[in-house]
Amino acid sequence: MGDFENKTAEYLLQINAIKLQPSNPFTWASGWKSPIYCDNRKTLSFPEVRSYIRDSFCSLIKDLYPQADIIAGVATGAIAHGTLVADKLGLPFIYVRSGAKEHGLGNQIEGYFEEGQKIVVIEDLISTGGSSLNAVTALRESGCDVLGMAAIFTYEFKKALDAFAAANCRLNTLSSYSVLVETALKTGYISQAEVETLKKWRVDPANWGVR
Repeated sequence: MGDFENKTAEYLLQINAIKLQPSNPFTWASGWKSPIYCDNRKTLSFPEVRSYIRDSFCSLIKDLYPQADIIAGVATGAIAHGTLVADKLGLPFIYVRSGAKEHGLGNQIEGYFEEGQKIVVIEDLISTGGSSLNAVTALRESGCDVLGMAAIFTYEFKKALDAFAAANCRLNTLSSYSVLVETALKTGYISQAEVETLKKWRVDPANWGVR
């Protein structure tokens, strides 16, 4: 997995899918101040990066989840990546909304599946884990056997790690916050002094930067 993690981190920085600004923090929708901003939708605009992520997901799934029957994407950020992976693997694809539709059939899960089928869920980003695990819960409640989740990137928040453990859901990612920081330092994107700031943020993101 080391090759995946380092190369994915390099790509995310190169195309500005991830930006690091320790001295000029971003403000997330939650109100948190953050030295990092991640928008993995940008990876879809770069064929080389898009293909690398697809192929890395496929290798991971073949190695860890060879019994998978279906690939599921979490709406909306992982629908495209999940579709690419399913197509490459020759597997069916479904996707999971954040909630049931309020019209039509009222589906939360779109696409055809059968009870008992084995699912690998694709996600673009793991932050606190709430929305990602919401998709896992929906699939399980519909009778699916969720083998695990594979995501492009994780912030490695303890809250997310605890949530996945509590939900008994295996999580694998192509890269992570700690690897990204190491890669950014090696490539000169950030200084050694900024590394310490970035590490402190991950420990307590909700209170980081609060004066």
